[in-house]
Amino acid sequence: MTYFTVWHYVVLIIVLFVLIGGVVVSLKQEKKSMVLPMLFSVTLVSLSIGLLSMFVVDKYTKHVKLYKLKSKRILSIEKIIYRGVVKNTGNYTIGKVTFDIKLVSRGKRKGLESTTFYKTSSFLDFFSNVTKSSKGSNTVTESFVVAKNLKPGQVKAFRVYFRFPPNFSNVSEYPKVYGH
Repeated sequence: MTYFTVWHYVVLIIVLFVLIGGVVVSLKQEKKSMVLPMLFSVTLVSLSIGLLSMFVVDKYTKHVKLYKLKSKRILSIEKIIYRGVVKNTGNYTIGKVTFDIKLVSRGKRKGLESTTFYKTSSFLDFFSNVTKSSKGSNTVTESFVVAKNLKPGQVKAFRVYFRFPPNFSNVSEYPKVYGH
């Protein structure tokens, strides 16, 4: 659950005034055939502005940083563990903190140049339920919720693990954290 800040409520009030103003103007129309399309348009525009501005306010009021990220690969069970610390650096409570990790295998092996190998696909692969990771893709993206209800200035340690593809070599890691 995302927490609303004062700025969320300000945006909601502004969008509500736009909606009420649009409804009043559309009801005062002399052409009665234009009332319903105008009501629909005002409602659609107000909803669009409201949703977009909620995401923008969320992005600029909820700040989270990632510290001390370490990874350890466990070969016996083919898993990789990520440990780290997330900190709320903003002034508002964060409902949940999401940690995304993207692993990219660069595919360099002994005796090979730095070339990229592509596996051919067909139109029917689009409709099959086989995931890309099971077909030998060179990227893996995982997402984890690592903290909930993080107060301003609060720090929380986390540990996540997932299956490490055995065909990966020379791996690049791209971690990201998001506060919602």
